[in-house]
Amino acid sequence: MEKVKVRLRPLVSKLNLPTVIKTAVLPGDSVERIFIATQVGEIFYIGNGEIRTFLDIRSSIIELGAKGGYDERGLLGLAFHPEFYYNGLFYLHYSVAGSQGPGALADPFQPNPCDPSTLNLKWENRETQYDHIDTVEEWVLHPNGRPERRRALLNLRRPFANHNGVNSLTFSPETGRLVLTTGDGGSGFDPYNLAQDDMDIAGKIIEIAVNRNVSIVNPPIVTRFNELPQVIQETLTVIVKGVRNIPGISYQRINNQYRKYVGNVGQDLVESIFSFVNYKPIPVTRILQASSGSSELDQEGLINLGWRGWEGAFPTPIIRDCTNNPDLNEKTIAYYQEAVALSATRLQPLTSYFHQDSRPNKFAGTALTGVQAYMGNAIPGLNGSVVFTDGAKKETQPQVRGALAHVSFRPDGQHNDFSEIQIDYDFGSESAYFVSLGSNRNQSRLYLGVYGSINVTDFNQGTLYEIVP
Repeated sequence: MEKVKVRLRPLVSKLNLPTVIKTAVLPGDSVERIFIATQVGEIFYIGNGEIRTFLDIRSSIIELGAKGGYDERGLLGLAFHPEFYYNGLFYLHYSVAGSQGPGALADPFQPNPCDPSTLNLKWENRETQYDHIDTVEEWVLHPNGRPERRRALLNLRRPFANHNGVNSLTFSPETGRLVLTTGDGGSGFDPYNLAQDDMDIAGKIIEIAVNRNVSIVNPPIVTRFNELPQVIQETLTVIVKGVRNIPGISYQRINNQYRKYVGNVGQDLVESIFSFVNYKPIPVTRILQASSGSSELDQEGLINLGWRGWEGAFPTPIIRDCTNNPDLNEKTIAYYQEAVALSATRLQPLTSYFHQDSRPNKFAGTALTGVQAYMGNAIPGLNGSVVFTDGAKKETQPQVRGALAHVSFRPDGQHNDFSEIQIDYDFGSESAYFVSLGSNRNQSRLYLGVYGSINVTDFNQGTLYEIVP
């Protein structure tokens, strides 16, 4: 694979954590603007050479960083309706202020294959044992330039603080529907196996038909599809299950087909990027019919990423230090039977990169933070490929540095190796966590969000860059 080298051009600095990077043309405008949503609840856009506030919902966001600074809640998703220029509609996904609960488990979860009772936990008392509530909302930008909330599409009770999805909203150019990535609910190892439970909303990628006329403006707070009113159930389809935590989904049009790219953040071993073209979504109403016994649920064609039985291309391992050799690790399959059951139906990753990797020209990563197709000509070595970011490479240098890499689609569905993108930029003595990746609407430009800290309580350390030749 061709080695690619790029530069970074700073666009705006002193941002709070830049979680989502999108572009849109404002109603009445003629220029495609860059929009940046920060985890703490601000949305900015770049206009006429300066940064302007589009919306500030910090007072609506749950208190972040209360347990040590690192946090995966907050403003997680921003998407503009395909007809935003004409109707002013846009959509948000965020963790709601004042919704903090005690959490679903008192102690950290660790599966033990020698103790079956740890492998089959049930999320009981969901109405009281949860961490917080996430909401997906529809907003409208009025002609006077004032945004206003119109309605909530979903209110979701989440068991743990982490794995809520990030860059979690987009619109499918195939179906015109709003796409939501939710993550498996958090902790580690998906204690309740929510990602494979057809009735649980967690651990899925779903589509929402926002153009359907639904009179409910504030749905009930739920965790399962069968808890939703029927009129909302009828707007939902499931397109992917077996999700651990996804930093976005990217659509790449090639001829008359769309390639879909999604990344699944790993547990302890590997980060994975998946790709698919054809799929068969399942309407939530059909899932409910099957659960009642009135019909059988046909899942052939539904995309299954395999979690929690599989971490990327590997049966999910528990990794321990070898007591007799500190240079080695013991790896035990955590969920053997689940790995066997999913072995024939799960989707194989397009590519993977590892938390430990001594191969030349590779890097050891920490967590996948962005996946974005690139269709531009300015960087020829990237044209037609999918670019991805890791938050922090595992290296010996004192300052943290993120990683940028790319991989090409394989029509035969087989695994393809990735190549790191070399970055010609001096971050100086500051750390540089790569926290987000975005593009313009025709995918000819790439934007990178970088932060100087991993803590949400460290403010104004973010910079937005354009990735240039």
